[in-house]
Amino acid sequence: MRLSNLASAFKKCRQEQRPALLTYTVSGDPSKKKSFEILKAISSHADICEIGVGHNCNTGDGKQIQNSTYRAIKNGIKIKDTFTIVKKFKKTKNAKPCILMGYYNSVVQYGENRFIKKCKEVGVDGLIVVDLPWPENKNFSKKCKKNSINFVQLISPTTSKYRMKRIINDSHDMIYYISMLSTTGGKLKVSPKDILKNYNRIKQINKSKNLVIGFGITLKTISSLKKADGLVVGSALCKKISESIKKRQNPVTKLDNMVKSLRTKLS
Repeated sequence: MRLSNLASAFKKCRQEQRPALLTYTVSGDPSKKKSFEILKAISSHADICEIGVGHNCNTGDGKQIQNSTYRAIKNGIKIKDTFTIVKKFKKTKNAKPCILMGYYNSVVQYGENRFIKKCKEVGVDGLIVVDLPWPENKNFSKKCKKNSINFVQLISPTTSKYRMKRIINDSHDMIYYISMLSTTGGKLKVSPKDILKNYNRIKQINKSKNLVIGFGITLKTISSLKKADGLVVGSALCKKISESIKKRQNPVTKLDNMVKSLRTKLS
């Protein structure tokens, strides 16, 4: 059986004895053109690119991602523009597997079946729907699988063992572990040691599933979490875009350099 693009990316990183580096940027930030250029630049260093679908009710996001989302919505980004960016990105030389991350309302507005079909058509490899938890997501998850799209399940520190086992059992090629109870971009309130302790407990349930850690990961903290299958950096990148706009610098160059530094710390 042929491995999915996501599973292949994790396999390659395991062979290189390092975690996968997953980046998160918002589609349309700081502009439609620049967000594509950012993806193109950072994919030389990232293993998997998460692309945020702008939504005006992004409850799980902290200040940095909210700022990025606000700029994207102000720029008039629509879901069809995001699909265009993904399609264009997937045709580039260093294109990596990409995951769309957003809220269920965007899916419903577009039409669930139409949305999944369009994802497949443009080359989306995975979907994270933040406010569609297990078991409510079972039907949607099955539809994704039928279309060769990975539906990424979420697990948090408060997920019960009963739910955890069933979520892992129903998961596809990747599971996202929210490392702490906070919005994205919050400072690590839990020590890396405790995060890894929880992580290893989850990993024991099914060692074959790729488990990534998100929330609070920066240039300062990334090295201490290298034992994970993958690490997601999002708020730190969104913050860098905000800073580059303020300082009238090129966000493409700034993010390219930052992701290169993150990748170096994982070697």
